[in-house]
Amino acid sequence: MDVYVNQKRVRLSPKQAIGKGGEADVFDIGNQTALKLFKSPSHPDYQGLSQEQQAACDRLTLHQQKLRQFPAHLPTRVVAPIELAMDKTGKTVLGYTMPLLQGTDLLLRYSDRSFRQAGISQQTVVQIFQDLHDTVSKLHFAGVVIGDFNDLNVLVQETAAYLIDADSFQFGVFPCQVFTARFVDPRLCDPQATQPQLQRPHNVDSDWYAFAVLLMQCLLFVDPYGGVYKPKTASPQVPHAARSLHRITVFHPEVRYPKPAIPYKVLPDELLHYFHQVFEQDRRGEFPRSLLDNLCWTTCIHCGTEHARPVCPDCMPAGGNAGTPGHGNPEMLVRGSVTATRLFCTEGVILYATVQQGQLKWVYHDRGKFYREDGSVVLQGVLNPHLRWRIQGKTTLLGYQGQVVSFQSGQPAERLAVDSYGAIAAFDANSSNRYWIHDGQLLKNTTAPALLASHSPSIGEVLPGQTRFWVGSHFGFGFYQAGELKVAFVFDAERPGLNDRVQLPRWQGQLIAASCSLSSDYAWLFLTTQVQGQMHYCCVVIQADGQIAATAQARAGEVHWLVMLAQGGAISAAPYCAAGEFFLAATDEGIIRVEIRNSQLVHTRTFSDTEPFVNLNCRLLPDTDGIYVIGHQAIQRLKLG
Repeated sequence: MDVYVNQKRVRLSPKQAIGKGGEADVFDIGNQTALKLFKSPSHPDYQGLSQEQQAACDRLTLHQQKLRQFPAHLPTRVVAPIELAMDKTGKTVLGYTMPLLQGTDLLLRYSDRSFRQAGISQQTVVQIFQDLHDTVSKLHFAGVVIGDFNDLNVLVQETAAYLIDADSFQFGVFPCQVFTARFVDPRLCDPQATQPQLQRPHNVDSDWYAFAVLLMQCLLFVDPYGGVYKPKTASPQVPHAARSLHRITVFHPEVRYPKPAIPYKVLPDELLHYFHQVFEQDRRGEFPRSLLDNLCWTTCIHCGTEHARPVCPDCMPAGGNAGTPGHGNPEMLVRGSVTATRLFCTEGVILYATVQQGQLKWVYHDRGKFYREDGSVVLQGVLNPHLRWRIQGKTTLLGYQGQVVSFQSGQPAERLAVDSYGAIAAFDANSSNRYWIHDGQLLKNTTAPALLASHSPSIGEVLPGQTRFWVGSHFGFGFYQAGELKVAFVFDAERPGLNDRVQLPRWQGQLIAASCSLSSDYAWLFLTTQVQGQMHYCCVVIQADGQIAATAQARAGEVHWLVMLAQGGAISAAPYCAAGEFFLAATDEGIIRVEIRNSQLVHTRTFSDTEPFVNLNCRLLPDTDGIYVIGHQAIQRLKLG
């Protein structure tokens, strides 16, 4: 497609695509500049969807005036329009150019405990929100309201927080007409609805409400209305999606606090009191800057708890006497029909684990070094959430910034150039082979990649910079999407060639997360998307021949196993144990089993006796006579009687 910027033609191709949302596609047009192109009513994503087609038409009509009157001299952290992108006649606005940011992460990732524990401290989060606070204050001073303020329109670069999607800002006669259910101020919504529905315009106070939600979920890994509400009485029934409308927060005595979340007792009383007032008593106004400036995190030297209080909340109940550091479970525990045996624990963090040829292998970090399961040192260094680890037998693979480094005891490290999907190096491995993408070719070899890169057999051609893929012991699966293009494929783990005729169900909106677990026969693909401010979850089971075996879909707030898994960020972490025509997943209530039945995915059983040993953030791997449970700092083997 061609657009015109300053009367100069700009030709856009899928290879330039760097982002895809529900309303627009984003392209890298060079010179550190991105171009945001609004989807037209005829866009393939809207095919057969009359409501979305009309919304696209209305959006383009609005932007003919709104973008021409966009306020100038906004804070430097706002990724604002630079030039308008027009059609050939120069009369119709199709989009706009903006600065292209490099090396950023969505603020959403900072509420993911797995991402954070790989090297981002709580104090770093405080600095990010101090920076964001300055920008929000300056925007309000300029007469601009963010409106749809959420964790997908904030990009973080080290400790700098940038606001994107500026075209949705509210200013002058142009209201912000969109909202995200998790962050919208309930005072502006219909109090009788079953989920938030915006009735009144966004305002300055609603921006600060969203700021408080963002801060809480990044500090505690749970939003104000997270957890499970289980009232003692049968009525009145309040759907999960409507809890904000009734101010039923995680502080409510009948809400079960999520296991993966950090206990809120680690926060200072002043901040806790403020959260109570905002989310339960409708306090509004600018977020007090002093609550951020006085927020100082420390780690207890006695028990290791990270907190922001004058005294450690875990040691304090014992009269201030230090507790003895420990790792929780003893060597072996029995609960009903379940026997749990602890195999490994560390004061550091477990970064990656896999089962290859019946053997459990893992990588962990402790005290400045990265180790394998046998205690051998892979390399020295600090934690970094952008490092991606894989294992091929005795070889350890590390991906970072467009390259993969191969480590094996007694041999020099070897390097391999790879394409990246965003900040993620595009590679994977099984016990026999390593796979990677370079210059749009999916490649494979069995030995040193640096030595054989030029002779490595190509499995097939994919879209560079836009392809995600996963590989199992027998086959692999991947997909790419860019602009109007969406392709999914499967490939044999040993033979060249890929089948790119996999017909995935069409999804709408912005793709937030994708993960995949593979057994010998099936690939279990999990997708999280956001559509009109609401999270949607999908599971697709793909056979090795590319046929779809089963699907399941759910929306946030529904009573569904997909929604339950998503509450702990599980869908982005792929912690599932795929085996045959079923998979197992960890929840706060125990391990659940989901099976393929007549092309449907059905939650058939909950192993309640496993509840003490698992939570939503655990990863599960298959064992010959049980299940491995991979936590952040411990590995257990569970045997189910």
